[in-house]
Amino acid sequence: MATYKLKINGKTLQADVEPDTPLLWVLRDNFRLVGTKYGCGIAQCGACMVHINGSAVPSCVFPVSAVGNSPVLTIEGLSEKGDHPLQLAWDEIDVAQCGYCQAGQIMSAAALLKKNPKPTDEEIANTMHTNICRCGAYHRIREAVKLASTKA
Repeated sequence: MATYKLKINGKTLQADVEPDTPLLWVLRDNFRLVGTKYGCGIAQCGACMVHINGSAVPSCVFPVSAVGNSPVLTIEGLSEKGDHPLQLAWDEIDVAQCGYCQAGQIMSAAALLKKNPKPTDEEIANTMHTNICRCGAYHRIREAVKLASTKA
């Protein structure tokens, strides 16, 4: 067991966990940040995406010991009032069906828009292909990312 001080959503939080504990479980079990979802556990579905140093990372396979001093951003930290351009676009396009994958989808899209504020349709598709939506809302997801890029 080791003690980790992590910068999560702008706050320093502390967890006593094993070094190989996936960041996902530290977020959910230790910090009660349950917006980040468990999907597959092998970094294949995107439900667990968070930002580490601004890049989208699957937290289900990212060991807490690898975080170091890097800032971590979860869906809860994306905006205080739920008014991030992606969240607004998600509502406007009515993307969510079951909603399970949506936090991961939004976090992947947010990393894309931070690096490339005006992505092409191809760039959106290339980024978002790592996120699985069991409901098949891919068209609306891409539409919402495109809409958010016009409002950011």
